[in-house]
Formats: sequence, structure tokens, C-alpha cells
Amino acid sequence: MSSPVATPPSAPDTRSKQEPVRVQRSLGARILSRPEIGAFAAAVAIFVFFFAIAPPFRSAEALSTILYASSTIGIVALGVALLMIGGEFDLSSGVAVTTSALASAMISFQFSVNVWVGVVVSLLISLAIGFLNGWLLVKTKLPSFLITLSTFFVLQGVNLGVTKLVTGTVATNNISNMDGFASAKAIFASDINLGFISLKISVLWWLLFMLAATWLLLRTRTGNWIFAVGGNQDSARAVGVPVAKVKIGLFMGVGFCAWFLGQHLLFNFASVQAGLGVGNELIYIVAAVVGGALLTGGFGSALGSAIGAFIFGMTTQGIVYAGWDPNWFKTFLGVMLLLAVLVNLYVKNSASRRK
Repeated sequence: MSSPVATPPSAPDTRSKQEPVRVQRSLGARILSRPEIGAFAAAVAIFVFFFAIAPPFRSAEALSTILYASSTIGIVALGVALLMIGGEFDLSSGVAVTTSALASAMISFQFSVNVWVGVVVSLLISLAIGFLNGWLLVKTKLPSFLITLSTFFVLQGVNLGVTKLVTGTVATNNISNMDGFASAKAIFASDINLGFISLKISVLWWLLFMLAATWLLLRTRTGNWIFAVGGNQDSARAVGVPVAKVKIGLFMGVGFCAWFLGQHLLFNFASVQAGLGVGNELIYIVAAVVGGALLTGGFGSALGSAIGAFIFGMTTQGIVYAGWDPNWFKTFLGVMLLLAVLVNLYVKNSASRRK
């Protein structure tokens, strides 16, 4: 009778417990997948171009001027970019800047109060305009294009009509001698001497807002909600994202940015023309798009909007420093923006192929 043959125990089947294989993207693919990389490449190309052909462009004073021009676009473009990431547009942002400045100036002057009273009241007005845009969007389900286009016309008429009714002209009274003007100017429109360069404080505020918005988008639950709402609001709503609150909040964010720039313009010049701001809403949108924000929503970055604004600043000032006929400004600007968008599209496609 043969003895049983001992067989070694079989190895446990671990196939069902194996973790899925994760595909590691290359460093180049990760860099190219960033929304702002195309704008950065375009900004470098434009900078090198003007640096080579326009000697005045190379000075520290020129850099200061370029940064200031960029900040006056970038502050509102930042709010517009976040709104576009959330899947919406605001065509009233340009005239909303003027509305906030006019409200602040006329309230302060007509009621003979400290200018800070006008500043606070104009903030409430700007936030209310943003809230109304968002609320109408949520309640009516109309496209934000139509709602904010209506707001654009309303504000444009109010700016001109109310200013003419109150002051008798199309500009506000000079408020430079009023109480609180000096302290408000220090906050909104002062000059900062860094030794090697002098900057308007709006540049520093612009950079601070950009860092805060970047943290909001990348490090908070609200940032995840913004991307989710812009990508697919129905799916976002299904998983518990408060879509209505996010959209209204984004419109109010644009209102805040418009208010801040309006206060800067007011305290920088002590008076405001009622017809300013028309057409700037398109510049803010294009700056956001050049910076990587998709027209369909769900993609973009705060840094990208800042780079897009910087491209505008370089282009507007570069033409002046190059001594070119300013009548060609819009043509040259359009070409630069088209190239920036094409470069952005190219690097996005390259990133997709390299994944």
C-alpha cells in the first residue's frame, strides 16, 4: 500500500486583490495639460518679440506700465475666468466697473459724506447686480449671454442717464478734497516704491487676488464644485453640489472684481466718465480664454487669466514703445490673440497624445 504523496499548499490566489495598474504620465504631459501653459508660451513669444524690436520696452519703467495696464484688465478677468470655468458668461462686467465708480462718487459728493460711505454702498450695489444676474439665470434657465446682455444695456443707460440727471454732465464731480479720499486712495490707487521699480498698488492686489483664486480652485471644496458645475451641472446636482448657490456666487464674484476696479479708477483720477467700460467685457472674456478657460466651461485657471491679461498689457504698451501707428492696434491685437489661442489648442492636443 503506497503512502500518500504530500503536495505543497497552493499559493493563494491574489489576482482578485491586485490593485489596478496606474498609468504614470510623463512630466512633459503633466506640464502640457495645465490650462495656462499655452498662454505662457504665447506670453514668452510676445515678450521676446517686443523686447527685440522696441528698446524702450526693455526698461523698468516700461515693465511698471505694462504691469499696471495688465492689472486693470486682470482684476476683472479673474472673476470672469472663474465664472467661465463654472460654465457661464457675463457681458455686463465692463459697464459694471463704471457703475460702481459712479455710485461711489455720486453718493459721497451729493450727500456730503465720507467717501468710505460711498465705497461701501457701491460694494453692496455691485454685489446686488451680480446676485441679480445669477438669480435670474437660475430662475429663468435663460442663457447667461442673454441675461447679462440685458444687464449691460440697463447699466449703460443708467450710467449715462443718472449721471446726467444728478451732475448735469456725463462725468462725476471731483472728490479729491472730500473726507476719506486720502485713505481710500492709499488702499485702491497708491504707488508702491520697491526700489528698483515703482508699481501701482492695483498690481499687488491683482496678484493677491490671483493667488487667492488659485487656492480656492485647487484646495477647497468650493473649487471642486466650480469645476463640476462647469463640466456638467446635471451630474453635479445629482451628487449634491449646490449648483444654484455656486452660480450666483460666481456672478457675485464678478461683481466684487468690477467694484474693486471701479474704486481704483475713481480714486486714481478723482472723477469718472459715465461712458467708460463699454467693450471691456469682451477684453475680460478673451483674456480668460487666452489663459486657457474653455468656452464650454469646466476647465481653466486663475493663473491663466492673469497671463492672458499680461498678454494684453504687453501688446497695448508694446505697440506704443515700438512707435507703430496706433490705428493698427486692433489688427495687431487680434492677430496676437489668435496666435495665443492656436498655441493653447496645440499644447492641449499634444498633452492628450502624450498621456
